Amino acid sequence: MATTSDIRKGLCIRYNNDIYKIVEFLHVKPGKGPAFVRTKLKSVTTGKVLDNTFSAGHKIEDVRVETRTYQYLYSDGSTYHFMNTDDYNQIALQESGLDAPDLLKEGVLVTIMFNTEDSMPLSVDMPASVILEVTHTEPGVKGNTATNATKPATLETGARVNVPLFINEGDRIKIDTEKGAYMERAKD
Repeated sequence: MATTSDIRKGLCIRYNNDIYKIVEFLHVKPGKGPAFVRTKLKSVTTGKVLDNTFSAGHKIEDVRVETRTYQYLYSDGSTYHFMNTDDYNQIALQESGLDAPDLLKEGVLVTIMFNTEDSMPLSVDMPASVILEVTHTEPGVKGNTATNATKPATLETGARVNVPLFINEGDRIKIDTEKGAYMERAKD
């Protein structure tokens, strides 16, 4: 049993007869009244996200998890296939269990969390950023804007992100996987 002081991003807890992963949390200590923890929980079975507030000191049932490194191989429709980098065993996961499936490129290493009780995969953690090639974008016109103008771009995985005007087709760019946003041009 854990308490609200043990809450951290990525912690898996048992709540309302389901297993949830904590996506965001904020400890709040108002000037008046008791402290509480505001959380955003994502169901690992359905992918549904809900907001919940726990009072300070509330007991929560945490789920023991084990993490393993897997390499993304390919997808066929809504099923994504991964290979364990240690023993080469393969597993297939549904698209609903992935946070950013449109940013997965073949060969990318991800961390998969497993429930230690029944060895069921709980969630797939992407690397903090991925480098992808721009396959289509409109050319930027010089003098088109004062500052911070962006244009849509399609990446090699099919994902669409907004990029600065100076990015062209064929450029490799770094994408933040948590926000799904452009970070910088990749340094080769």
